[in-house]
Amino acid sequence: MTVAAAGPQLQPCMLRRLYARTLELSAHPHALAWLALLSVLESSVLPLAPDILIIPMILARPRRAWLIAAVATGASLGGGFLGYAIGHFLFGLIGRPILDFYGAEPLFETFRRLYNAWGVWIIAAGGFLPIPFKVVAIASGATGLDLRLFALAALVSRGSRFFLEAALLSRFGQPTRRFLEVNFATLGTILLLALLLGAYAALRYLS
Repeated sequence: MTVAAAGPQLQPCMLRRLYARTLELSAHPHALAWLALLSVLESSVLPLAPDILIIPMILARPRRAWLIAAVATGASLGGGFLGYAIGHFLFGLIGRPILDFYGAEPLFETFRRLYNAWGVWIIAAGGFLPIPFKVVAIASGATGLDLRLFALAALVSRGSRFFLEAALLSRFGQPTRRFLEVNFATLGTILLLALLLGAYAALRYLS
């Protein structure tokens, strides 16, 4: 869950060192600032998810769980806007090289086909589940998705993910860590489906 997919250009030993260095930041006096920076970069260029800081930070200070989740959500949304801008204005110059560097071009094409079929719903799924959100953001910009819809879907999906982690970790502590690392994709899918069904029912009711 914690390390997003990376292409063959990023060697496993390099990724492990980057992971270890990033994990050390969870105990830094300015850990919240590092979390915000990581969340921005993960949504646009970096292969490491904010969860690697969120989990140990909440376990160390459970009373700050909601603040930690809020910082990750806001910064991730900001990074999403950056990724969107890269895809919309600089895809050939920056967006495609980023995808090529991580070997994510096939994932990008798959996402684009899913977007054509499902629209904003696939943005919501991509923001919640442990897949590279930078691919979602760059693809959203490249396909010209309405920026307001992108912002709303990203805010709901990323916020749901990070606040769910905060709720579980602050309530149940260390035993939740292994559970999240193994089962987060399944748990996320269930919650996401519930959110989508609720939104669909609300739209039907309001219309």
